[in-house]
Amino acid sequence: MAADRRRGLYAAGAITALLTTVAWGTDRTWEPLDVSPDDTSTGSPPRVVEGAPRGPYIVVDRGNNRLLLRSGSEILLDAVVSTGSGVVLHEPGPEGRTWEFATPAGRFRVLDERERPVWVRPDWAFVEAGLPIPERTADRREPGALGEYALGLGDGYLIHGTLYERLLGYSVTHGCIRVGRDDLRALVRRVGPGTPVFIF
Repeated sequence: MAADRRRGLYAAGAITALLTTVAWGTDRTWEPLDVSPDDTSTGSPPRVVEGAPRGPYIVVDRGNNRLLLRSGSEILLDAVVSTGSGVVLHEPGPEGRTWEFATPAGRFRVLDERERPVWVRPDWAFVEAGLPIPERTADRREPGALGEYALGLGDGYLIHGTLYERLLGYSVTHGCIRVGRDDLRALVRRVGPGTPVFIF
């Protein structure tokens, strides 16, 4: 009981700090935040905004690998997830590209919902595996890798299922937010395009 109360107080404090640092009403797909998990209780007083979103919204805590679905102050879902590893991958060669596998902090919204999504492996997936990069999209498709559902956040970032539920709770992804099957099913029943998503 005490642990649940402490977790609830932590979540409420972090959410309050997060919501009061967000500028509302932008037309961009997502807005970066200058908030890290260690910054939520220190520094300058946060900007005041006009209140929390109406209806359900998603909060992702990268530091603790948690996803909360909230409506006002009520927690509708508390899920253990996996977020970005922070690993940096360099492509070999003089003109090689670099990728950083981090989940960005920011204010997003769900842009679309996909059932039975198919992962089209990007170039970095082949570089990481030491394989040649195929030219044909058909050679990049990997059905089932993203689980039963995916919620698109823009810029290639998704909230999606996973084949690796044993890794939930760890920062191991390439930037997306992986959710266990049962929690993902509960999440997609309650959200849709336009649902606000706050990642800190």
